[in-house]
Amino acid sequence: MKNLKLHSYWRSSASWRARIALNWKGLPFEYLAVHLLKDGGQQHSDAYRAVNPMGRVPTLEWTEADGQARKLSESMAILEYLEERVPSPALLPGDAYLRAKTRMLAEMVNAGMQPLQNTSVTLRIKTELKADEKAWAAHWNVHGLTALEAAVQETAGRYCVGDAVSFADVLLIPQLYGARRFGVDLKPYPTLLRIEAACNELPAFQAAQPDRQPDAQPV
Repeated sequence: MKNLKLHSYWRSSASWRARIALNWKGLPFEYLAVHLLKDGGQQHSDAYRAVNPMGRVPTLEWTEADGQARKLSESMAILEYLEERVPSPALLPGDAYLRAKTRMLAEMVNAGMQPLQNTSVTLRIKTELKADEKAWAAHWNVHGLTALEAAVQETAGRYCVGDAVSFADVLLIPQLYGARRFGVDLKPYPTLLRIEAACNELPAFQAAQPDRQPDAQPV
């Protein structure tokens, strides 16, 4: 994999996941900013739709050794691909059951929380349905984090699954950031907060933080 390029938005939780994984695997990449709000959302432009027809971030582009250009979108697909291509340092446990549990915990975020607070969803709730988009997002964060706090009890060590970083941690950290944005009280989730603190000590996670990205905006 050469000439890695990541189409990303600084505050996108899905983009954040890809940044963590790339950093964890020691893969340098060019950051291509896609502003999700400017100009009606740059992800909707014809130029970006040609890269990713879904009009979402992240998208990872690279060149193979034989010169073939490739691209991949959807954060979980990117994580799985990076894990296969660069298996060490790992983001999945060696044990089959624990790998499945890791993916389960990750999907609780990926399928059960993040899509419900996606920018496209909250904008529709606010502008077309004239409802409180922050209350909507907060509700689903509370629902999901309550379940995740309970689910992680079986496997938690220093991180979500034992003492090694995994997909579950990669998805957890951006989700907690999002929950704070929507005013969620995180005190009921002490295990998740402890894991977050441990992850935030790691350089790969630190470098992926939103405020460290080239397109970061004041909040």
